[in-house]
Amino acid sequence: MSSQVRLRLLPRARCMFDEPVQVKVTGLRSRQVVTVRARSTDEKGVVFSSSATYRADGGGEVDLERDPSLTGSYTGVEPMGLLWSMRADALHKRFQSTKSLNPQVVKFSVHEEEGRMLAEATNERLLIGDGVSRNTVKEGNIRGVLFTPPGRGPFPAVLDLYILGGGFSEKRASLLASRGFVVLTVVAYGYDDMPKEIKEVHLDYFEEAIQFLKKQDKVGSKGVGVIAISKTGDLALSIASYLPGVEATVWINGCSANTLLPLYYKKRQIHPALMIDLSKIIPSESGAFIVKNVVHNPLAEENKATLVPVEHAEGRFLFVASEDDLNWDSKAYMDMLVERLQRHGKDNFESICYPGAGHYLDPPYGPYCPSSVHWVVRMPFLLGGEPSSHAAAEVHLWKKIQEFFRAEL
Repeated sequence: MSSQVRLRLLPRARCMFDEPVQVKVTGLRSRQVVTVRARSTDEKGVVFSSSATYRADGGGEVDLERDPSLTGSYTGVEPMGLLWSMRADALHKRFQSTKSLNPQVVKFSVHEEEGRMLAEATNERLLIGDGVSRNTVKEGNIRGVLFTPPGRGPFPAVLDLYILGGGFSEKRASLLASRGFVVLTVVAYGYDDMPKEIKEVHLDYFEEAIQFLKKQDKVGSKGVGVIAISKTGDLALSIASYLPGVEATVWINGCSANTLLPLYYKKRQIHPALMIDLSKIIPSESGAFIVKNVVHNPLAEENKATLVPVEHAEGRFLFVASEDDLNWDSKAYMDMLVERLQRHGKDNFESICYPGAGHYLDPPYGPYCPSSVHWVVRMPFLLGGEPSSHAAAEVHLWKKIQEFFRAEL
């Protein structure tokens, strides 16, 4: 390591996961060419890394907010490029950062062209803010985690649905709580004492979760917000359309119909499942598959019973679609929802489209994921998107979600 060269993370090396950090290198030779690297290991032990080559200015400084990457994991001026461009050392891996108490640790380093390390610094990216309380919920049928901001409140309340796909992530919920929301994230199966498999979904469970959330001491909103992505997006539509007390729903890259699992309420089936045709899977050169067209057409006469009657919803919707989503045609489904609401004389929605973004729109600055293993078909599939555009969409959307919930709750 060089005693003159310093790698600095500004404004501080310890920050929230959804906050940008400025990477600066000082003490280099004038116009020296160096490579800056980032490396992080996820919860499963998978290593993700990125690198970019920079030329120092006349004063021997590199500033990622100002200077373009000449070559590497990305090119051009991308202040957070080293974070979102990190790729796994194995194929089809999505960065696993689901436990709110475990920060993401990123090691930054700067290297001479020959490879010798000149300086390093560690960025600790927290998923839960100072003073936010985390309480495991096991009350009645509800299984999940409740996050509550510090202070007296009252705070708006949000139900975070990350329940299908066999995974349970606290990340979005804990970050939203760190921004001033009381958030309950719930799981429907495969957790604690719940069934390991799921064959049907019952709205009664989420009705119970909403009632639990509304009676929390610090909750100030009359109703609650709901946020969901992918398959869980259609569940969020049904929650908003059938259950009372839902004032705002964020639907991200979901479907307009009830997919994959039949939906029940008060022991009666209210929607059959829109199913898939596995013969429509397309292989790709990467070894991952394109599953965009496997879901049956919800507008076909035989499938119309799967469509969610969103015109019955009393709250407002924020519909979000990635134009390059390869999981399914989110943009087409969003257009169906907008058309249906307009046909019923409703204007209780706004919609956003992100060109160049893929399926998983998460809180910003995590590694972009080009492919991962699909929870239904159990094979790797392409998620779509171009890394830089996808990263920019996540930054914009994260701010928009908070503004939407604050306005409506």
